[in-house]
Amino acid sequence: MQNLTAYELAQRIAAREVSAREAAEVANARVEEVEEDVNAFVTTTPELALERAGRVDGRLQGGENGGVRLWETVPTTVKDVLSTRGVRTTCGSRILEDFTPLYDASALLNFGEDLVMVGKANMDEFAMGSSTENSAYRPTRNPWGLGRVPGGSSGGSAAAVAAGEGWWALGTDTGGSVRQPAALCGIVGLKPTYGRVSRHGLIAFGSSLDVIGPMTRDVRDAALLLQAIAGHDPHDSTSANVEVPDYLAELENGVEGLRIGLVTELMDERIDAGVREIVADVANSLEAAGAEVGEASLPHAYYALEAYYIIAPAEVSSNLARFDGVRYGLRVSADGVHEMYRKTREEGFGDEAKRRIMLGTYALSAGYYDAYYAQAQKVRTKIIEDFRAALHRYDVLLSPTSPSVAFELGSKTGDPLAMYLQDICAVPASLAGIPAISVPGGLSDGLPVGVQLMSDHFTEPLLLRAARAAEQVADFEFTLKP
Repeated sequence: MQNLTAYELAQRIAAREVSAREAAEVANARVEEVEEDVNAFVTTTPELALERAGRVDGRLQGGENGGVRLWETVPTTVKDVLSTRGVRTTCGSRILEDFTPLYDASALLNFGEDLVMVGKANMDEFAMGSSTENSAYRPTRNPWGLGRVPGGSSGGSAAAVAAGEGWWALGTDTGGSVRQPAALCGIVGLKPTYGRVSRHGLIAFGSSLDVIGPMTRDVRDAALLLQAIAGHDPHDSTSANVEVPDYLAELENGVEGLRIGLVTELMDERIDAGVREIVADVANSLEAAGAEVGEASLPHAYYALEAYYIIAPAEVSSNLARFDGVRYGLRVSADGVHEMYRKTREEGFGDEAKRRIMLGTYALSAGYYDAYYAQAQKVRTKIIEDFRAALHRYDVLLSPTSPSVAFELGSKTGDPLAMYLQDICAVPASLAGIPAISVPGGLSDGLPVGVQLMSDHFTEPLLLRAARAAEQVADFEFTLKP
């Protein structure tokens, strides 16, 4: 059972070959076996998983499977930035260490009352980071090498999937936080179109950038999990009222006749040679499979990182202002309300959160708004125009997901700029709001390399079709680690 994909497991549960409770027991046992080494979770919920799986089994006994949808039967890991009713939600921060939400995030509601949740995954504090070393609790370790980072900020979700602590997970992607850890851990990570999945109940980092996305063993699993979470939500004003297609329907149609553009700006010397080689190999294999492959240009991609690290911290400065010790979360006693604010935020936030709050506040301050924030938004518009032009010529764009394989724990923590550079391949799609997916392309120095595919807004069926073909031509096979 442990070596099945989530889709295969769900099919077997639906056919009564195994039970949802048995699957939950397998997931719980695997967590107990490897969690001490991997540290993928902030909170584990083994009893809750068994209880809910039992209820799913009870519903399956009813006529027509009791109305149970395929995805409801699979044990799931949830990033600790998504609100879960009755289960603490920390965002990887001390300031929310004892916070327990009163409602579930809307993205979880299609699982109904019986979401078989294995636990809440560790993460960089408030999703700020590329290595999951910024968690207030402990760093997560990459199952491919316990001395290496799993990527971030959804590193706990990625590590849990790679280690078999459940079959799939939900992460969030603001500037690559689903795709980059997926690449480093050898799994699939999908960032849907901005607005495709409701953000209601997602504790905000960058409100114009945040997207909830699947992290899975293969592309078919990603399509199924997207089916579960996509859709319009009246509770979220940025949720798009666009029909949700069947994401599995065209999955196996191959790339015959598709136009694929290899992004030249993301294949330069900033990218490790081993990574570039694997991306080029996948491009060649897709061409051999019938796709038309050429070079695509995103001229303003060189400025994407700088623009992102002005826009995102500006939104952080606004969003994190609500954590003041008054209504919820940590409160540090002090003489006077202003001193209470100061001490609560000083003790509750970690270094990276403080750094980004200060960067964002500075960029938005009088005298600097036009020089920094307004200019960054103009760059964002140029990047959107670049994608529009490239996607007029090509159906799908191809690039590395991350400039390197998983690096050693602690190797970049003393140099924030070096850490930020890990996002250079991922942030352009985030700024444009388009869907993007990372699939494993092969190994470099024995570690996974992610290949990123990008397409136009709300064209996830096309993107998933191309990604399915890419994973089938790649020199990689999912295996449980460690």
